[in-house]
Amino acid sequence: MTSTPYLTVQALTKYIKKKFDVDPHLRNVYVKGELSNVKHHTGSGHIYFTLKDEKTQIKAVMFASHAKQLKFNPESGLKVLIKGDVNVYEGGGQYQLYAQAMEPDGLGSLYLAYEQLKEKLQKEGLFSDLYKKPIPTFPQKIAVVTATTGAAIRDICTTIKQHYKLTDIIIFPALVQGEHAAKSIVKAIEQANNTPEIDTLIVARGGGSIEDLWAFNEEIVARAIFESKLPVISGVGHETDTTISDLVADVRAATPTAAAKRAVPSSEELAKYLLARKAQLFQLTQARIKHEKAKLERLQKSYPLAYPDRIYRPFIERISRIDERLHQSILDYVKNQKFLVAQIDHRLQLRSPLQQLRYEKTRVENDEKLLKKAVIQQLNQRKEEFRSVIRTLEALNPLSIMTRGYSLTYHNGKVIKSIQDIKEQDEVEFHLHDGKAVATITSITMEGKGE
Repeated sequence: MTSTPYLTVQALTKYIKKKFDVDPHLRNVYVKGELSNVKHHTGSGHIYFTLKDEKTQIKAVMFASHAKQLKFNPESGLKVLIKGDVNVYEGGGQYQLYAQAMEPDGLGSLYLAYEQLKEKLQKEGLFSDLYKKPIPTFPQKIAVVTATTGAAIRDICTTIKQHYKLTDIIIFPALVQGEHAAKSIVKAIEQANNTPEIDTLIVARGGGSIEDLWAFNEEIVARAIFESKLPVISGVGHETDTTISDLVADVRAATPTAAAKRAVPSSEELAKYLLARKAQLFQLTQARIKHEKAKLERLQKSYPLAYPDRIYRPFIERISRIDERLHQSILDYVKNQKFLVAQIDHRLQLRSPLQQLRYEKTRVENDEKLLKKAVIQQLNQRKEEFRSVIRTLEALNPLSIMTRGYSLTYHNGKVIKSIQDIKEQDEVEFHLHDGKAVATITSITMEGKGE
């Protein structure tokens, strides 16, 4: 009996996937439908969604490498045209659409992206008049962010110099078209904001198609303009073109030339301003002269100017008293200094080497006398003590007693203190003060103790 060859789920799924892989009809498939359950993965950048119509639906994914190319933001409910491959996702065991390109169905992708970003930024308040900064009337330095080639930069510089020669123009070159244009524009705006003493910033480029102007519809450019510390004038394209940058900028000009005119005062405005300032200055001068003249008249009639001697008389008397006190202070000071000098001179004389030598010599002589006296006293005291010791020793010396007839008797080198220390026939020695003698004991008589 043979066993039935069961397939694993993985083996079956791999087999089905291989069928999908070799089917040419599942490559470069063009599908249209409505987006549903759109999820933008923030970490990887992949977009996961469901493409559906009235009767069915299919899971789909667009990887980050293709999602970066989109000009608009895919949202649920949007009808789209998709080009991609159909294959099997082994982990889930289901087939799905791998989108490679996506376009809105019925609308251009750039127009849709423009509307989506416009709605997003409008909700955030980036177009609000509350954040619009005023443009300086008389700028000293104007920064221009645009391409260094083309008519825009020439029109801007020519227009500014024709209308207002008192300002300097600083150009921050930037790409205004192409894939890297948006980052280049943002970098130039940041450089202008970090340059000191600039009053106004113009962001501009000449006309073109929506594709040519698209860098000025990028979100990073719009946010850079909104965050600019400098007031921004946007002059992009022709009069009929309106970009996101125009809506975010503090002032929108129809063309680069119009932006230049808006950045500086016109000749007529400048003339009116100067005439107004001249009239204002004249009026202020007249009023100031009148005020100062009246002030002078009041001062001339005032008590101090009418009787000036009465003002400075007390000061003269005060100065005289101060002068007298100063003179007396100087005399007292000199007297005190003389006294101090005399004291110091006396101290120096006392401390002179000769005086010190005399003092030390006298002190040494006195010390020498005292030392001699002390030595003699000490010697006499020692002599007397020595004599006293001699007398004591003589009194205690047993030999001195022997001179009076006493003797010491020894037996075998020991002093005989009792009759019991010897016996008959013992040989003993008698020590007298002038010698000794040897004798033999012939008889011993013991005496009784007295009462």
